[in-house]
Amino acid sequence: PADELIQKAALCEYYSSHPISASLRDACTLPLDPGRIGDYQEVAGQGVSAAVDGKALLCGNEKLLASHGISVPPVGERGTVVHLAEEGVYRGYILIRDEIKPTSKAAVQGLASLGLRTVMLTGDAPAAAAPVAEELGIHKVYAGLLPQDKAALCEKIMGEAAGAGKKVLFCGDGINDAPVLMLSDVGAAMGGVGSDAAIEAADLVLMDDNPYKLVTAVRIARKTVRIVWQNIVFALAIKIGILLLTALGITTSMWYAVFADVGVAILAILNAMRAANVKGD
Repeated sequence: PADELIQKAALCEYYSSHPISASLRDACTLPLDPGRIGDYQEVAGQGVSAAVDGKALLCGNEKLLASHGISVPPVGERGTVVHLAEEGVYRGYILIRDEIKPTSKAAVQGLASLGLRTVMLTGDAPAAAAPVAEELGIHKVYAGLLPQDKAALCEKIMGEAAGAGKKVLFCGDGINDAPVLMLSDVGAAMGGVGSDAAIEAADLVLMDDNPYKLVTAVRIARKTVRIVWQNIVFALAIKIGILLLTALGITTSMWYAVFADVGVAILAILNAMRAANVKGD
């Protein structure tokens, strides 16, 4: 029965922080007793193996089952497929379709309006990733990736970006994203659904899991850089100007020196406060 299949999959992935695992637990209508679970082990980029009621279960993608010599039937429907095998016997699959956050499309459009190019790196199958990327307007998609594949691709993208004088920002939420979050120039993690490893590896955390906050973060960063340069140029220009006036004997008043020091500092602080006035969503 479907309910039992979902229950076994949810028990197998009970201790996983992956969003797919959370979806399985949420979809399960039967009780989930963690006392039934043993020998739990996560396989990066593939799924989970565990013993439930003393029986060996495999729950994950086609690669996981293939590595144990278990063949799976082709699935023609769009979505993420979670296969389940018990004691080496294929039991069935669960189809999960991604539900796009309401703010995701606005986030991608907002990043594009700032001149940023978006690329999706995902472990999901191409059939599941491509429609989502097309709907959101993402420029390029790399699907079916293992964690090491993501890291290698990120290095490649960073190399291309460095040649153009650009930086790479990576946003992720899973434990498999932690290496890429550490590798990228700027790593952003989802605070609510993100794993502890991803949050620890990230440079910034989106506490409310709203992707549009990435747009706000980029705006704040760019405005902050502009303000820093404004303050540097302003402070140096005033100080050099006062030095020249004094050297030429045009002024010898101490108040010019006070303004060049204290006055410029106060004006620079007031200018820096503008960084807090960046409009979000």
